[in-house]
Amino acid sequence: MKKYLLLFQLLLCLSVWAQDVQVSSGKVIRHSLFSSKYVDARNVDVWLQEDYQTSKKYAVLYMHDGQMLFDSTTTWNKQEWGIDETLAQLMKEKKIRDCIVVGIWNSGKNRHIDYFPQKPFESIDPEKQDSLYSAKRGNGNSVFSGKVQSDAYLRFLVTELKPFIDSSYATKKDRANTFVAGSSMGGLISMYAICEYPVVFGGAACLSAHWPGIFYTENNPIPAAFMSYMKAKLPSPINHKIYFDFGTETLDAMYEPFQMQVDSIIQSRGYDSKSWMTKKFMGENHSEQAWRKRFNIPALFLLRN
Repeated sequence: MKKYLLLFQLLLCLSVWAQDVQVSSGKVIRHSLFSSKYVDARNVDVWLQEDYQTSKKYAVLYMHDGQMLFDSTTTWNKQEWGIDETLAQLMKEKKIRDCIVVGIWNSGKNRHIDYFPQKPFESIDPEKQDSLYSAKRGNGNSVFSGKVQSDAYLRFLVTELKPFIDSSYATKKDRANTFVAGSSMGGLISMYAICEYPVVFGGAACLSAHWPGIFYTENNPIPAAFMSYMKAKLPSPINHKIYFDFGTETLDAMYEPFQMQVDSIIQSRGYDSKSWMTKKFMGENHSEQAWRKRFNIPALFLLRN
């Protein structure tokens, strides 16, 4: 019986289920409840361009908050990134290389602890860590659902999901064709991914990176911990690209002072216009609609032909 149960679980993981995800170009293949020994099972959506062929090889863009990428009719706020429209147009214009997108759904209640960079958090004084764990959102709910576990999330991405994608799709497996992107906490985990796994990821796009980590800045040790970590762990600009941006409204209004510190660190590590970009978007807020409007910029920066 145990043997058959294990076989069923394997087939469930490997099965590709067609879903009614509405895209304007290409198709989305869903791997439902992709299991992991490190983090909660979650859906993984893979977007393939219109003329995807197994005889070719494609770059891969891994994106966090995968349920928000393609179809606004299925998202909680009726917004989406419009990834299919943007990438299809850029490829049609031959401005970027052929690629597929792996949209990794967040786990809901554990999103924050999956995406919060773990080593910077653990570098904070233990008493302050305990205080941070009691932080609340504006609605009174706890920010953290448990202990920060982003190291486990990245192990899932790198040692479980990436090998599956590379064996199931026609991918270019090397660093120069493997990228990671996200917004807000997804921006933070994208930064953390390229720092922790510089041999795996050649580029990261960090839109509206949530540098405070929580929802207040006064007496908040988190940004300083991020800065110290990046000083020590930023990968070489010779074979890596990093993109940052921020708006000026809603949550994004918090970010500019911290992003300026990040930019100073990046410049001190030898990054230039070929390997790094930071953009400020006046009047833009913290939403999928805002990220949709400007996603073509990081896409072109990372995936340029």
